[in-house]
Amino acid sequence: MTQDLDRLTRNPLKALLAAGGVAVSMSVRIMRSHEIGRIAAAAGFDTLYVDLEHSVLSLETAALVCHAAREAGVVPLVRLPAADAALIGRVLDGGAMGLILPHLEDAASARRAVAAACYPPRGRRSMGAGQPLLHYRAFPAGQACAALNRSLFVAVMVESAAGLAQAEALAGVDGVDMLFVGAGDLGAELGWGPEDDEAVAAAFAQALAAARRHGKTVGAGGLAQRPALMRRLVGMGVRFLSTGTDLAFLAAGAAQQARMARETAGAV
Repeated sequence: MTQDLDRLTRNPLKALLAAGGVAVSMSVRIMRSHEIGRIAAAAGFDTLYVDLEHSVLSLETAALVCHAAREAGVVPLVRLPAADAALIGRVLDGGAMGLILPHLEDAASARRAVAAACYPPRGRRSMGAGQPLLHYRAFPAGQACAALNRSLFVAVMVESAAGLAQAEALAGVDGVDMLFVGAGDLGAELGWGPEDDEAVAAAFAQALAAARRHGKTVGAGGLAQRPALMRRLVGMGVRFLSTGTDLAFLAAGAAQQARMARETAGAV
């Protein structure tokens, strides 16, 4: 039974990062059907995250996408609009294997979020029956809660000057696995331009130094259109790359096909 529990709750994303690998991710903002899990797997993504902060997707849709992604071998995460305890519990009950938490700028807030995501005695998450991550099987409550706590992946967004200043404190929170630097929001606040690679690298260096001191990982978002900079950040130690949204992929692919068709028609 213990082997079954460990197998069911194993989080491949945590294993990949612990081994020093680089996780490649996409975000889901418009897809409402299960196909996105298989599409992400076929494309070669390690993980996806349902973005409830920047979409109108429902919790029911988030759960559907999480189920499909996990069955396809892609680790499902959910980015919440806020670190609300009620939302945290519901998306985890719905099948998410981890959380991306925005707007946390101090250690106390991060500790409260981790407590809401973990079962006792580590946290205060309510114990609901019928967990999808357990394939709806029954296990002794104590063992199941401990296994689910171990499998949980928590990323804290660093996307403001205040958050960056608190990178050390955030990385030091037990239960936080990754500092996820959102270069879009952080850059907007700090006034970065499209050529400000040195400023971006300096901010990531600060987050990386804090993460290393506490054995944590750093992720990068908002830089999908700057591959040279992303390569540089990976060389510095970034181990999680957010590559863009389903919406952006669809728009780019559609535009490419339309251009090719018009060029073909013009050549006739």
